[in-house]
Amino acid sequence: MIFTHAQTAHLHTQTFAYIEVEEANHVLTIRLNRPQAKNAMSPTMVREYAFAMSYAHHHAHIWAVVFAARGDVWCAGADLKAMRGQEEANQSTIPMPEKDIVIGDLFAHIHKPVIAQVHAPVYAGGHLLIGGCTHVIATPKVFFALPEVKRGIFPFQVMDMLLKILPARKVLDWCITGGTMSAEQALTMGLVTELVEESRLEESVNQLISRIFENSPSAIRLGLKAFDEMRSVAEADKQAFLKWMLDQTIQTADAQEGLKAFAEKRAPNWTGN
Repeated sequence: MIFTHAQTAHLHTQTFAYIEVEEANHVLTIRLNRPQAKNAMSPTMVREYAFAMSYAHHHAHIWAVVFAARGDVWCAGADLKAMRGQEEANQSTIPMPEKDIVIGDLFAHIHKPVIAQVHAPVYAGGHLLIGGCTHVIATPKVFFALPEVKRGIFPFQVMDMLLKILPARKVLDWCITGGTMSAEQALTMGLVTELVEESRLEESVNQLISRIFENSPSAIRLGLKAFDEMRSVAEADKQAFLKWMLDQTIQTADAQEGLKAFAEKRAPNWTGN
């Protein structure tokens, strides 16, 4: 991850300019909070949620992350003016990273379930956040738009992220035509995992979290780690790698507790260790 365990240890003493961070019951909620700019991603905002995601990765007591947003646009994509070095002054205390932040890598390496709680439209680079999540719960009124080609730009990174989820021809058509996908279409294609009425959005996210937390946080973390790392493992070596990951998982405290609880016919008490 971009930031170390030591750097993120004091997450809750930091000042965030463009996100809100809340931690409760093993869940870290990252809420985009730049509604006046349609939650467009400036370098500061990206640095802030990279810091929060690094915290979630490094600290075992965080079992899941929720991405939410304030305002009438969930995320408008990149703030191109700010990305060109014309970012407004702000009070963020998040340090500058030692290397460039690649959003797709943040989501690949966090190794925790990440749920997008989507109540409003998503545009352009905002799909880097949506595409990186393990689950996307949205309302029927939202839509997903890739207008970059209409501005003389191409959604290169978004294309790569979407190709991990959608058929190649659908992705290319979407990128080339600069079209809009409805919530229903997004559900059918697999970009969205669940559609619920807005009045039930937060409740549905919490219900999903409850279902996830019935299972071992350690097993999930190591499973997502394997999913991340196996993409760079040669095909001939994958089974040996996955056997090694299984051996690591069996040695966790959660695995021992799960086996003991099964034998004793009771619910396990997970610790995430």
